Amino acid sequence: MLLFQGRFHQGLVSGEVTLTFRCWPKARVKPGSRYRCHPIGVLVVDAVERVRVAKITDREARRAGFSDRRALLNYLQGFSETPLSGSAEVIKVTLHYGGDGDFAGNAGDADLTTEECGRISTQLARMDSSSRTGPWTGETLSLIENHPRTAASRLASMVKRDTQPFKADVVKLKKLGLTQSFEIGYDLTPRGRAFLDRLRGRSAGNR
Repeated sequence: MLLFQGRFHQGLVSGEVTLTFRCWPKARVKPGSRYRCHPIGVLVVDAVERVRVAKITDREARRAGFSDRRALLNYLQGFSETPLSGSAEVIKVTLHYGGDGDFAGNAGDADLTTEECGRISTQLARMDSSSRTGPWTGETLSLIENHPRTAASRLASMVKRDTQPFKADVVKLKKLGLTQSFEIGYDLTPRGRAFLDRLRGRSAGNR
């Protein structure tokens, strides 16, 4: 988990906040990893480096959600046991918002076992069989894969469905860890992509 105060949440989701500075003795996050940030969802770490306080610029401070460098340093001082002189070092983390999917997690979430894949397939089959409109899970997953971050209303119109029932069905896929929501539209999680790849590989092998 990567913690942020509530005042930074909107900027993280909108993309205005793409940096954070931490008074850690050593880095606690890794580039390429994804971390939950309650309650907004998932943050993806792009880069991690140790920098001297003197090198931090006003522009970087604004990217971290502060008005200027001084405001950032005053904030950081509250987390440091010693005065933050120019020669002091902090950890600079470059990141971006990765959606609000609960299962977006680390790359390891994409390593589905045969048992997990079978369990998901069974759950999707049940959803299809109980639907009044007929099978929809495979179509919806493929639709989101081919049209990521597209408004739900547009996606629903592509498959000739009403928006609200369509969104309710996507929530069901999200609960299985297959999709994640963004400010606009959806995308597959690593788990969702791995599941579709596994299914397609299985189908190809049966030809």
